[in-house]
Amino acid sequence: MQLSTIDPLTDTRWDDLVASHPRASAFHQTGWLKALAVTYGYRTQVLTSAQPGQKLADGIAFCEVSSWITGRRLVSLPFSDHAELLVDDPASCAEMAKWMQAECRSRKWKYVELRPVSNDSIIDSSMVRAGSYWLHTLDLTRSIDQLFQSLHKSCIQRRIRHAERERLTYKRSGSDELLDAFYELLMITRRRFRLLPQPRSWFQNLIAYLTPNAEIRLVCKGRNPIAALMTLRHRGTVIYKYGCSDARYHHTGGMPLLFWKLIEESKTEGANAIDFGRTDLDNDGLIRFKDSLGASRRRLDYFRYPPSVRMPSMAGSKQGALGRVFSVLPDALSSRLGQLAYRHIG
Repeated sequence: MQLSTIDPLTDTRWDDLVASHPRASAFHQTGWLKALAVTYGYRTQVLTSAQPGQKLADGIAFCEVSSWITGRRLVSLPFSDHAELLVDDPASCAEMAKWMQAECRSRKWKYVELRPVSNDSIIDSSMVRAGSYWLHTLDLTRSIDQLFQSLHKSCIQRRIRHAERERLTYKRSGSDELLDAFYELLMITRRRFRLLPQPRSWFQNLIAYLTPNAEIRLVCKGRNPIAALMTLRHRGTVIYKYGCSDARYHHTGGMPLLFWKLIEESKTEGANAIDFGRTDLDNDGLIRFKDSLGASRRRLDYFRYPPSVRMPSMAGSKQGALGRVFSVLPDALSSRLGQLAYRHIG
């Protein structure tokens, strides 16, 4: 079997495969790949068994991350909670495994990383588990009333009712106005947790290249933005990707109201599921919150070839000097450092 690589940013056959394959997600969309390439300079490619001129029947999307700090590696896909292998044929899987191993050795990549949702899509026993998370998903096939009743009564339902009494204003779009408000809240949130923020250009590019499949939901108290979400969509699945808020207004219930708006609108607009994204296994607070939204969880494992140690995060630390520095930097400098740092940790 002959394998080849194509550029998914220019070869429209990739768009056709993503549009039709049942395991494709928003993270496979060309807009997501283009945002990665433009923001962080990653080289994108798709490994496929299709020959030039043939329709794509399979493909694995990668980004080549080249960093003098963290090494050269092939990742499917950076900053994506998951990226299923769009490969169904076992013979193709076996050949792709051989290709990845050979390329890793010949190009002296540090590793190849895959992020499948289902472990049965792992294509070779040489791939070793490199990290584990929870993946929360909400089934939207139930009625609106059933979805509301599945919310935790005190943590979510009562806070939604309280938010409605607070007369918060709600907006939803991909406009520059909402992007500005979202990024202002993101900077506040990242500073609160002593984490380096992603660059503004990342979110700007997501909106630019994924619209109408990327949008922002925002609630305000008076003129003050207090909570915001950014979501992605592919066919019947909406992905909650980023959330941020101003802690001074947590008592108003703005964030629970936003999540209910997301659930209600996604259901009304014909979505069948909301993907609430990955959560670290030891993040008990976030796990409980996603559970309280009525979501179910499953194990999400990342795999690498060859085995390697977990790479240290450059995003910041909740403890120690690094986190303290990030928490006091001016916004412009912090955002600029995010632009420089995040390209090394994809």
